[in-house]
Amino acid sequence: MIEIKDLHKSYQMGSNSLHVLKGINFSVKEGELVSIMGSSGSGKSTLLNILGMLDEADTGSYFLDGMPIKNLNEKIAAKYRNQFLGFIFQSFNLITYKNAIDNVALPLYYQGIKRKERIEKGMHYLSKVGLADWATHLPNELSGGQKQRVAIARALASEPKVLLADEPTGALDTKTSYEVMELIQGINDEGKTILIVTHEPDIADMTKRIVNLKDGVIIDDTIVKQVKAAAYV
Repeated sequence: MIEIKDLHKSYQMGSNSLHVLKGINFSVKEGELVSIMGSSGSGKSTLLNILGMLDEADTGSYFLDGMPIKNLNEKIAAKYRNQFLGFIFQSFNLITYKNAIDNVALPLYYQGIKRKERIEKGMHYLSKVGLADWATHLPNELSGGQKQRVAIARALASEPKVLLADEPTGALDTKTSYEVMELIQGINDEGKTILIVTHEPDIADMTKRIVNLKDGVIIDDTIVKQVKAAAYV
């Protein structure tokens, strides 16, 4: 599903160059649930941005579902993101003046799907995350956990190949974090490929594989016995 070989990325900082990723080799099979861990400055956010086609490596190769991701203009990158990827953010990134159902249906608008079908699919995914009764509520009427559930439903609505979650529990309390992880585990159990960037060891333990980054290199990549979030909810 994801294949990265010898990935390097540097940023120019004034007269200096900051080498952030230093030869990353990394692959993810379809249906995996992987956490990427590392301290600030380890390169995990840069790696996620490259995986999400929000940034591009200097050298190396990136294949997503067999397709080379290289030298894409913004229009093509946006098309591929909408086709292949669903994003879940720490800050939810919901549109404040749109209700839950319209937030969930938004990616379908960019796929050219008619409004009636968008709403039907949006309701399906809101129901999937347990929020069908909150469809007409605005984000400011929802709790943090509910907002993240809406964001997960939105990420699923376009039926992406891969979900990329950037600190999806970072803005939530412990109980709500585990509820969100229970939902994510359930989605993965249905076969969806999911990558989670996190700095929280207990959240990483709820995935099936932990990749540790330090100073731009992978120092450890281990398949782990998954802790089920349901045990803590």
